[in-house]
Amino acid sequence: MALRTLVTRKALGNSVAFRQQLRGLQTHTLPDLPYDYGALEPAISGEIMQLHHQKHHQTYVTNFNKALEQLDDAINKGDSPTVVKLQSAIKFNGGGHINHSIFWKNLAPVREGGGEPPKGSLGWAIDNHFGSLEALVQKMNADGAGLQGSGWVWLGLDKEMKRLVVETTANQDPLVTKGSSLVPLLGIDVWEHAYYLQYKNVRPDYLKNIWKVINWKYASDIYEKECP
Repeated sequence: MALRTLVTRKALGNSVAFRQQLRGLQTHTLPDLPYDYGALEPAISGEIMQLHHQKHHQTYVTNFNKALEQLDDAINKGDSPTVVKLQSAIKFNGGGHINHSIFWKNLAPVREGGGEPPKGSLGWAIDNHFGSLEALVQKMNADGAGLQGSGWVWLGLDKEMKRLVVETTANQDPLVTKGSSLVPLLGIDVWEHAYYLQYKNVRPDYLKNIWKVINWKYASDIYEKECP
């Protein structure tokens, strides 16, 4: 039954993508992970990673493509009420796709550098803006643990102010919803689906352990590209 459901979902996603390609619409796909599902253990279990990637992220991709197709139909028909109605689905599912695509890159197995402190210009900027890496971690953990309901905690670069900021966003809102000049360097998913199977409802324990597999090299590369 589970296999049939998975095949049905995959077929649905493929059919939506095929129709979009025929009509010249941009099609979004689930990105591959750059590591095995179990590679982040014991910080994050392989079971969580597989469900998070194959089920949750795939659902956002499928529903994002579906909403974009419906939006195209509505625009072509001049159906303004439907255009407006679809904005929430596009924001939620599109945000889920954007956020998770960043999240997977923000993680790395320990053997591949996960958890190693940031070096170079990003390391210096963290010390300059927050006092130390430990102070930044404490702030992000506190803000993430204190976020009501579901959402994300972010380390971002404000390109206009040329400084680092910590922000939280609700649900699947991407960081750009907090300001058009904000560039995400590091995002931590604090939805329960990211940790519940392993940490139950103890979000602070999840936040404490995820730093052991944070890919600071990726964050540093983005920082140096956006703030040379």
